[in-house]
Amino acid sequence: MKDIFILGIESSCDETSAAVVVNGRKVLSNIIASQIDLHAEYGGVVPEIASRKHVELIIPVIDTALKEAGITLEDVDAIAVTYGPGLVGALLVGVTAAKAVAAALDKPLIKVHHIEGHIAANYISHPKLKPPYIGLIASGGHSHIVHVKDYLDIEILGMTRDDAAGEVFDKIARVLGLGYPGGPVIDKQAKLGNRKAVRFPRVNFPGGSYDFSFSGLKTAVINHVNQARQKGEELNIPDICASFQQAVVDVLVDHTLKAAKNLNVNKIVLAGGVAANSLLRETLKSKAQKIGMEALYPTPVLCTDNAAMIASAGYYSFLNDDFADLTLNAVPSLVIGEGRK
Repeated sequence: MKDIFILGIESSCDETSAAVVVNGRKVLSNIIASQIDLHAEYGGVVPEIASRKHVELIIPVIDTALKEAGITLEDVDAIAVTYGPGLVGALLVGVTAAKAVAAALDKPLIKVHHIEGHIAANYISHPKLKPPYIGLIASGGHSHIVHVKDYLDIEILGMTRDDAAGEVFDKIARVLGLGYPGGPVIDKQAKLGNRKAVRFPRVNFPGGSYDFSFSGLKTAVINHVNQARQKGEELNIPDICASFQQAVVDVLVDHTLKAAKNLNVNKIVLAGGVAANSLLRETLKSKAQKIGMEALYPTPVLCTDNAAMIASAGYYSFLNDDFADLTLNAVPSLVIGEGRK
């Protein structure tokens, strides 16, 4: 069988990325231009600034990805692009670039759901991985538990009803004056603290729901910090970080394991930016092993937004002849499974 070369393009938030992936699993290049420093002074991503930077970077990033892969555009079999969910202006830059390349070369265009891309990152880190499995996707914009029945058959089992896990990490880091992005700095501080120092709330919904809610936890941490400051007490930041992080991890892991047990699935896959969190990785793997389950997660670079995961996900659409036409548009609130052929 001929090798299939997919050019992936990702611009859903604040990373401009292009990659070349062979047969959905082998990465020839994965170029990521991050805007973290650009948005750090604002404590979060500013959509208009992100869009303008994507416009500036998209062509050089694609050129670099092709050069590093040692191929030309003519060697590419298809172009895969994130078309949602995400920031509409940012998405449009990637979608427009992908459509232009596909039209100019008369190559197939593949639309990829951003969350399905995060899931597919595990096919790169674990080349023998195949469905079915339970997936936990935790990032700045998403907290989902899904049942991956097949490569293109993904069912949502649970999701956040308010703030996403990564979003809360960013907000708490801002309250504590730790900077942006919040995930890495809180993870680092937490290693120095006592996880049991403060008992922050864990939300569980009745009726066996797998859904998450982190707004109450966020409020509880902010109230704890404000009350201490009002009393003139010195904040023990490592303890607060450790206690907060433990509360997030407890809920993420418990709900995911419950879903796996109820569906009798013995394989769990972690994905998304929060998947780089050391406590989440350790806890999920340890608790899964104790009940005879396997837990997998991508290498740290594949946890962040990147185009290699988009190219990987796009490969399975390619095999299914699931292509988009040149009317493809960005869908900022895209739901998993929407738009599937």
